[in-house]
Amino acid sequence: MSQSDDFEAVASSASSDVASFDGHSKGFIDRFHSALHTTPALVPLIVLVAAIAIFGALLGSKFFSPFALTLILQQVQIVGIVAAAQSLVILTAGIDLSVGAIAVISSVIMGQFTFRYGVPVELAVVFGLIVGTGIGFVNGWLVAAMKLPPFIVTLGMWQIVLAANFLYSANETIRSQEIAENAPLLQLLGAKFNIGGAVFTYGVIFMLLLVLLLAYVLRHTAWGRHVYAIGDDPEAAELAGVNVKRTTISVYALAGLICAFAGWALIGRIGSVSPTSGQLLNIESITAVVIGGISLFGGRGSILGTLFGALIVGVFTLGLRLLGADAQWTFLLIGALIIAAVAVDQWIRKVAA
Repeated sequence: MSQSDDFEAVASSASSDVASFDGHSKGFIDRFHSALHTTPALVPLIVLVAAIAIFGALLGSKFFSPFALTLILQQVQIVGIVAAAQSLVILTAGIDLSVGAIAVISSVIMGQFTFRYGVPVELAVVFGLIVGTGIGFVNGWLVAAMKLPPFIVTLGMWQIVLAANFLYSANETIRSQEIAENAPLLQLLGAKFNIGGAVFTYGVIFMLLLVLLLAYVLRHTAWGRHVYAIGDDPEAAELAGVNVKRTTISVYALAGLICAFAGWALIGRIGSVSPTSGQLLNIESITAVVIGGISLFGGRGSILGTLFGALIVGVFTLGLRLLGADAQWTFLLIGALIIAAVAVDQWIRKVAA
């Protein structure tokens, strides 16, 4: 073999090694991208575990106590329930800006029917749930049947429901003591119980069961697959036999029902029925959904990710408070997480395309 042949063999071997290395590297990156695309809840789960670890290292047992960790669950229970409703809507590539107002007016209906009209508290709760579902149904009908933009529809509904809430209640707050004495069922979801030093409320249990139920329905039922299909491509879903109009209306109606349950839980959380409560639920629910990895473009995401997103906000809020940091740092970090979450979603969609 000549010297030139030896050189070509060595060059060929080196080139082969480089190609092999590049292929292995590309394969790992592709697998990582695929994992992020197929498991959207993975990113918020990693962020949540990292946040818990960091605050745990800084605060020790002060943060890692059962009471502190379950306090986070108590703080995010209302946002978590409303965010579950918001998730369903955003999965269809819509958005619902009226979720907070629906929750509040449902709670006001429950309180006013009980104390103003003397309706049995059980029926008052049912009426509140019906009102929330009805408002959601109207949202869905305007979006699906009238083909109006979800942003405009729910922005208008938010204003209507907010005004109706104050007009109907006459800006009256039903006090906690009055509810506890005459209608304790209204505060049921705020009742606490201890398990080994951890303090839970029935509202927390409801939130966790709701998320697990919706996760199952979205993954294992035809309705859930239709929701994803509509968010991904409504025209293709229609051609595939999906009743887009009916499914979309059902999503908004179910979101309204869930928000009504959030209103019930809100009474238990604050103890009273107040028309001024829950003013930031709209923004907080969208924040939890976005940080949780659900795409604002619809068709991709996990309801479990939404729960992780809500918990991330709760962990940062409690952790920074225990560290004595200014409350504005919480807003700063949450804002950065929102932008980062959207950037990651865009990156995953680009790679998956």
